[in-house]
Amino acid sequence: MMPPEEESPDGDRDGGLVLLHGPKSGSARKGCDPFAQTQRSKLQHRRARINQQINKEMRMRAGAENLFRATSNHKVKETVALELSYVNSNLQLLKEELEELNSSMDVYQNDSESISVPMIPLGLKETKELDLLVPLKDFISEHYGEEGVLFEKEIKEFMELRQAMRTPSRNEAGLELLMEYYNQLYFLDSRFFPPTKTLGVFFHWYDSLTGVPSHQRALAFEKGSVLFNLGALHTQIGARQDRASLPGLNQAIDAFQKAAGAFNYLKENFSNAPSLDMSAASLTMLVRLMVAQVQECVFEKMTLLRAQNDFLARLQLAQEAARVEDVYSLVHQTMNQPHVKDYVPFSWTTMVQVKSEHFKALSHYFAAIALCDCPAPSDAELLEQEKAFLQFHVTMPEGPSLRVLLQDPEERRKLGKAHLKKAIMKHEEAMRIHGLCKILRKMDILQEVLSFAHKRSLSKYSEIDHEEDFFETGEAPDIHPKTHQKPEIKSPNFSQVKVTDLFHRLGPLSVFSAKNKWYPARRVHLMRGENGFGFTLRGDSPVLIAGVIPGGCAAEAGLKEGDYIISVNGKDCKWSKHAEVVQLLKSTGKEGVDIGVITLQGSECPKAVDRKAAVMSSGPGMPKSNKENSRKSLMNSKSASTLLVWSKKSKRSKKSTYSGVPFTAVGDNEAMY
Repeated sequence: MMPPEEESPDGDRDGGLVLLHGPKSGSARKGCDPFAQTQRSKLQHRRARINQQINKEMRMRAGAENLFRATSNHKVKETVALELSYVNSNLQLLKEELEELNSSMDVYQNDSESISVPMIPLGLKETKELDLLVPLKDFISEHYGEEGVLFEKEIKEFMELRQAMRTPSRNEAGLELLMEYYNQLYFLDSRFFPPTKTLGVFFHWYDSLTGVPSHQRALAFEKGSVLFNLGALHTQIGARQDRASLPGLNQAIDAFQKAAGAFNYLKENFSNAPSLDMSAASLTMLVRLMVAQVQECVFEKMTLLRAQNDFLARLQLAQEAARVEDVYSLVHQTMNQPHVKDYVPFSWTTMVQVKSEHFKALSHYFAAIALCDCPAPSDAELLEQEKAFLQFHVTMPEGPSLRVLLQDPEERRKLGKAHLKKAIMKHEEAMRIHGLCKILRKMDILQEVLSFAHKRSLSKYSEIDHEEDFFETGEAPDIHPKTHQKPEIKSPNFSQVKVTDLFHRLGPLSVFSAKNKWYPARRVHLMRGENGFGFTLRGDSPVLIAGVIPGGCAAEAGLKEGDYIISVNGKDCKWSKHAEVVQLLKSTGKEGVDIGVITLQGSECPKAVDRKAAVMSSGPGMPKSNKENSRKSLMNSKSASTLLVWSKKSKRSKKSTYSGVPFTAVGDNEAMY
């Protein structure tokens, strides 16, 4: 993964997928769908309304609690206690209503007539509007010494982008919109968030599942919330795919893998989150849930691809189903952990448990079908089937040897009957658990899937059950879980959407960033002497004065080693290449040249400042333990990009020209003028 690139506004881009997003109005921006009256958008609007009501009730509760603690009047205490009871009841009702909204999985499913088990999607985190116009204008005036009013267009464009990303469309354009905003936050952080000062704005976001509001000054909270929404949007895209077709299944697998990657990336690079949905425990649960849904899609893909009448194919289906049961069992355990149990919607926990029992039943059903419906193997097939069956069960079934079992139709029927008995028991358990949840009972499609699978197993059991069977059906051993397509956790690809720094007019980030400070700009008038101007230039954008000859014209005019040239004869040179500045200097006549320069504070050694800024600060307010703020985590990371860190190769010019001085007096990439 590559970082967002900083480059001259006139520079060209080459290589890779480049999606440049120019100025657009908030309502017309591609990937934004604020007015679409879909069931999903109505759900999101209802969620936003409940979030606001929860916020209001929590403020009332905080005020009542403060009054209760402060007063000594018993009558007032009784009144406040009654008010608190009323507010807590309202909060409980609102949270139950929000839980029901978060459990509305059918809204996010596809409209296909095919019957598929519903997937669990996530709703997007809501955020408040943010007015950055005054804070950014003030910072530009104070820190950069520029007129803030001249950058109103850029500030408004950034605010429009933020407004648009609040309502992304449920497709690739919506994902690109979120990624575009996320990448722009890199430049915003570098330009306006110094390590020792806050910008004075709060970023407000609501918890995705509880609606509880949180706010921080740290831009890291904004970035983390956008990443969460990126993962949530992937879950919605995955849930809406038509999984009755191979292309739909592949798209669902890809979407859930990317959702898992976004949540996992967030967990590894963002710590001490103020909201529960972004806590390590919740993100671990979400990653495992997404992996389980990928595994379920892999099973469905196997049912489409494998020949149903083949013995080995049915064994593989049984093992795939056992693998799905295995991962859903892990998700269920995670959801029942102390820090997650009271947070996750009951319908989610129930759905995961239902799926675990359902796929365990399917694994035994396909084992029974393989034994009962497929003919005994020929001598040529026996060795291969024997080898596959050896690794099929967790423990070997009681009875005759493996070879006899595979060749004797009656022994196959007995073991198949045992597997069907277990399948029916698990189907009934899945239906019992399903009936405990009021929300799941309303999902007709889930009821239909469970009922169909149960009836199918009962029908098969009746078919192979003989009246003369006097033996007691044994206990079928569990099936060893195995998959032929292991889920992949796909981290976000930040280079997918490349953006241009909206505030590039402030100058290259190598110098003009929030973490750097410089002395006021100086304007110097230079006359060309017999040996030129008497200084050495190096680098591009901006060009650095790498050396000054003692007693020369430049030294007498007050130029110093480490100065950056920002203008020549009134022409802005912050983004100018080495050759462009040289050409401007060479075109100077007898009247001389006016050069504008700045000196970074504490930059006595030019090499200390002549490199691109690689690490962004998240601003005060975040704990020191935050992994995002650690340089060490960047060095140890296998990824080219972290939540707050991008790396960029230097674009310094390697071409050098020398004039009037010995070669040894000028360093690499430097030229004397």
